[in-house]
Amino acid sequence: MQGLIELLQQYNVLAAFWMTIRLTLISAGGALVIGTVIAVMRVSPIPSLQRFGAAYVTLVRNTPLTLIVTFCVLGLYLFMNLHLLPESVDPKAQLFTWAVVALSGYHATFVAEGIRSGINTVPNGQAEAARAIGLTFGQSLTQVVLPQAMRGAITPLGNTFIALTKNTTVVSAVGVAEASYLMKNMIEFSPQHLYAIFFLMALGFVILTLPAGLFFSWASTKWQVQR
Repeated sequence: MQGLIELLQQYNVLAAFWMTIRLTLISAGGALVIGTVIAVMRVSPIPSLQRFGAAYVTLVRNTPLTLIVTFCVLGLYLFMNLHLLPESVDPKAQLFTWAVVALSGYHATFVAEGIRSGINTVPNGQAEAARAIGLTFGQSLTQVVLPQAMRGAITPLGNTFIALTKNTTVVSAVGVAEASYLMKNMIEFSPQHLYAIFFLMALGFVILTLPAGLFFSWASTKWQVQR
C-alpha cells in the first residue's frame, strides 16, 4: 500500500489514463466512421467498391498495429514531414493526431466486419421490400438495413471498443504519454515498486474496460432486433 501511495504522489497517473481515454474515444469515433464506410463498400453492388473494401480489410487487419503506428508517426510525420495539424501546433499534439489515425484505421477493419455481420442478419425481405416501394440502394441501406444492422452488431462493436482501449498501449512506442508510457517510466525510475506498478496499471485498465463490457452486454440484450 505504501508503494502505491508513493507512486500516486510521484507520478501523474490520472493524466496518463486521461490520455488513454482520449485516445480510445476519439479513435473509436474515427474507426466507427471509417468502418461503416468500408462495410457499405463491401455490400455495395459496385464490384470495384467491393474489391477495395475487401482489400482494405484484408491488408490492414493482417498488418501488426505496431507497424501501422510506426509507419504513420515515423514514416509519414517525421520522415515525410506530413502534418495533419498546422505546423505551429505542439509536436505532442501532432503525435497524438497521427496515433489516432493509426488506431482508427486499424480498428476500422474490425468495425467493418462487425457491421457487415450485422447486415447479414437482416432478412433479405427487408431490402426487397424497400426496393419494392421505390427506395434506392442508398436509401434502403441507411433507412432500413443499417439501423437494424447496428443493433445486431453491438456485441462485436463492443469487443472492438474494449480491444481498442487495450491497444492504445502500442502508441507508447512513438512517445505518446498514455498509461503504458508512464508505466515504462515508473519501472525505470522506481523499480523497487515493481509489483505495485503492475497492480496499479492493471487496476486502471480494469476500471476502463469492465464498465464498457457490462454496458455493451446490457445494450446487446436491450436493443436486440426481435425476429
